[in-house]
Amino acid sequence: MSKVKTAFFCSSCGYESAKWLGKCPACNQWNTFIEEVIERSQREKNLWKDSSSKRQTAKAKLLDEVENTKEERLITSDTELNRTLGGGIVSGSIVLLAGEPGIGKSTLLLQDALHLKNILTLYISGEESEQQIKMRANRLEIQNENFYILTETSLSVIFSEIKKLQPSLVVIDSIQTLQSENIEAAPGSIAQVRECAAALQRFAKETYTPVFLIGHITKDGSIAGPKILEHIVDTVLQFEGDQHYSYRILRTLKNRFGSTSELGIYEMMGNGMRMVHNPSEILIHQKEEILSGSAIAAGMEGLRPLLIETQALVTQSVYGTPQRTVSGLDSRRLQLLLAVLEKRGGFQFGMKDVFVNIAGGLRIDDPSTDLAIICALLSSYDDAPLSPNVCFAGEVGLNGEIRAVNRVEQRIAEAEKLGLEKIFISPFNKKALNKNQFKIEVVAVSKVDELYRLLF
Repeated sequence: MSKVKTAFFCSSCGYESAKWLGKCPACNQWNTFIEEVIERSQREKNLWKDSSSKRQTAKAKLLDEVENTKEERLITSDTELNRTLGGGIVSGSIVLLAGEPGIGKSTLLLQDALHLKNILTLYISGEESEQQIKMRANRLEIQNENFYILTETSLSVIFSEIKKLQPSLVVIDSIQTLQSENIEAAPGSIAQVRECAAALQRFAKETYTPVFLIGHITKDGSIAGPKILEHIVDTVLQFEGDQHYSYRILRTLKNRFGSTSELGIYEMMGNGMRMVHNPSEILIHQKEEILSGSAIAAGMEGLRPLLIETQALVTQSVYGTPQRTVSGLDSRRLQLLLAVLEKRGGFQFGMKDVFVNIAGGLRIDDPSTDLAIICALLSSYDDAPLSPNVCFAGEVGLNGEIRAVNRVEQRIAEAEKLGLEKIFISPFNKKALNKNQFKIEVVAVSKVDELYRLLF
């Protein structure tokens, strides 16, 4: 019998070493090396090239000799997915979709693949049986005669079926279940995930066939497997959501063919994912009575304007140390805004508990929500409700000044479309605006204390 070959892999970045190391020389992480059994066969060194009849030899070219080709994209019926991918699925691209268990990753890709009725699609599942996939397809109520299912985890068998069918789109569910015969390690291990992803990348680039990979995430929220998996793929999509909300958010973490600041919003329903074309309506909660501590922010996520309800609660502290509880916002940003209100506005938050929440379960990083958060804090502080027809768009500086934000025209247009009557912005934004362009009243404020006098 041949001797078993082993190697040590870094569980953080996938770095390979012949012996155990305390510190990874690639990512500088400690105690991340684990031992795995490997056995690379020279005959099966490249699974896809061995199964392909064409063997190409690469050679260097001058940059001027490379021909400019038009970027071909496959446009799906899912406008949210098209937006996050930068306009559609690029031919030969490999896309990684990761998210929590049960968040709807398989449902989303199965639904979008079934809608592509004019192309041949191969859906490969290593986690579910054919009957389970059929049950989900029946629940989606979508018929497609060009949709094939393969329940297999062996990479060599998968490539053999791909060679026979020659599909135009391949979906892998999931990359952690695949196993290559080149490596004698368990499916889902670092070596297997890296080897299978590299083989699928070679297949996608050589045949110009788009490939979707569904990936798992760890308990801390990062994508499972080696970090090199995210480097191999062209696009990384994160599917987020809360089990207490029916809404799902599709974020772009990496995209070689488009912007990384786009997002799509879905609503989980019994018959699949419903695209939310106007998320501002669901993010602004309708209330029977006007209460204090609520303000509407005109934010942006990528190129999409969103009207978001920010909520604040300021109460007298019972314990010695005041509480600062934040949901959907960076806690350090709240500390900064409270310091500005105390120093520049004279408000005493030192002995008060402060709770801030972004309604709808969203997490917002846009600094233009500063103005709305401050107004929500002041509204709860004085127990004076704000008008529900007023929104805010502005960043707050350390001196209490209201700074300008980008794409203010789109924010104002979104507020006007939803029937709001007034929006507060920075005076530097108002200088560049056309006064007759909008029907909504645009008010410019330069300081936090000036805003307080106007509202309260």
